[in-house]
Amino acid sequence: MSNLEGKVAIVTGAGRGLGRAEAIQLAKQGARVIVNDLGGNAAAEEAAMSVVEEIKGFGGEAIAQFGDCADWNDSEAVFKAAIDTWGDLNILVNNAGFCRDKAIFNMTEDEFDSVVRVHLKGHFVNMRHATSYWRNKCKTEGKPVFGRLVSTSSEAFLYGSAGQPNYAAAKAGIVAMTMGAAQIMYNYGVTANVICPRARTDMTNQGVTAQMFAKPEEGFDTFAPENVAPLVGFLASEQAANVSGEVFVVWGKEVSLVHSPSMEVNFKNGEAWTPDSLQAAMGEHFASQTPIRDGFAIMPQ
Repeated sequence: MSNLEGKVAIVTGAGRGLGRAEAIQLAKQGARVIVNDLGGNAAAEEAAMSVVEEIKGFGGEAIAQFGDCADWNDSEAVFKAAIDTWGDLNILVNNAGFCRDKAIFNMTEDEFDSVVRVHLKGHFVNMRHATSYWRNKCKTEGKPVFGRLVSTSSEAFLYGSAGQPNYAAAKAGIVAMTMGAAQIMYNYGVTANVICPRARTDMTNQGVTAQMFAKPEEGFDTFAPENVAPLVGFLASEQAANVSGEVFVVWGKEVSLVHSPSMEVNFKNGEAWTPDSLQAAMGEHFASQTPIRDGFAIMPQ
């Protein structure tokens, strides 16, 4: 098992589901873990404390720190807790989120804003504090640090999601932001990667996806969150020092690497475009295409 002995990790949304499994995975590899979940919510606080107790039960180190992952001050408090308790920060796993699903023509402003806020801004504020800390530490010490960013997106960023315009948009933003962080932070010793889990969580264990992700009565549990956690453990390790700017789809016994986007067809014209010349150049191509199916919106495999 990849050794994270002495490393300090923050996992957001760590009271249940993926966050819980990831916090336990990192602790089993030796990391000291800040279990972060929503404050002022008895159920969330109880769940987070149970994760802390489970980690301590097998000899690991963990504390709970409650707060809103998308609130600047609450996020600062989580990072302060890491530094005050263990003197450093090495790993940030952004996981917290929730869904408010509706078709775009039925969605309210609050349903859009609240989901984008917790997913996208929740990633931003924590990444902002972590990257600032690592950059300053690198400059002070004059050498690269050990820093690991793991963001949580979804295949919804690839194929859309007709009933989740808020969620899909936020998940696309998370990928773009993490790729930018990977580019700017690598020379400081920091890697940044994205996972797109297929797992049973509070978000998938309801509505139209509930049956698909339900736990089987017997046999291998393909969508158990515990199947995702080892990839997080690997990406957080020293062995993954040369893995950065990547997007993974992970579930069951499989991990798929998402290829970077590329230009598919190039149309050129000898002079400035007009609607008629665009039709002349592209019309034949699109006449043979099926709308949506043959476009950018790919379906999951």
